[in-house]
Amino acid sequence: MIKLHHLNQSRSKRIIWLLEELGLEYQIVPYKRDSVTFLAPPELKNIHPLGKSPVIEDGEKVIAESGAITEYLIERYGSGSLAPARDSDAYVDYLQWLHFAESSAMLPLLLKMFVSKDGAKTNFLGDYANAECVKVLGYFDACLEGKTYLVEERLTGADILMSFVVEIVARFGLIERFPNIQRYASTLEGHEKHRAAEQLERLYG
Repeated sequence: MIKLHHLNQSRSKRIIWLLEELGLEYQIVPYKRDSVTFLAPPELKNIHPLGKSPVIEDGEKVIAESGAITEYLIERYGSGSLAPARDSDAYVDYLQWLHFAESSAMLPLLLKMFVSKDGAKTNFLGDYANAECVKVLGYFDACLEGKTYLVEERLTGADILMSFVVEIVARFGLIERFPNIQRYASTLEGHEKHRAAEQLERLYG
């Protein structure tokens, strides 16, 4: 059975959604953030040296990083679902969105989050984060024009990974500025397995 080491209020909710979509048998091992520092508990380092979540155990394999976990689970257990065919042009787009979710999209959003939590005036980071957020989210919104999903007009692992980006955009109160992202958010929230992941997140949150 797959074990998911799940930290509350973290990116690992996406892996719950993915496991639900794949119909796999799995166990959630829950962890809670420190109520003062909001950091992950030290116990996570017993599973992986970085002490971060998500991490999965599949037999003897211990796999960290959301993108790597998503690729691994879909390739091993997806049976052709949740990803385009490897020899298709759509697969290239799919890979780009998988990596965009954890790189180009995530960095400015995390910077914006950290600056807002710190509360101190910055000389550079605050303006940089705001400008990059506008650029990245504008690109994301434009790519969704006339589309329901990111690739092949069906749910894929790219959408599942990008769902966390959408959540942060909503949390910052920015989503109404990007109508295609707002519509896309409603589409993702309408998935039964997404709702199941939300319920489990609240259960362990």
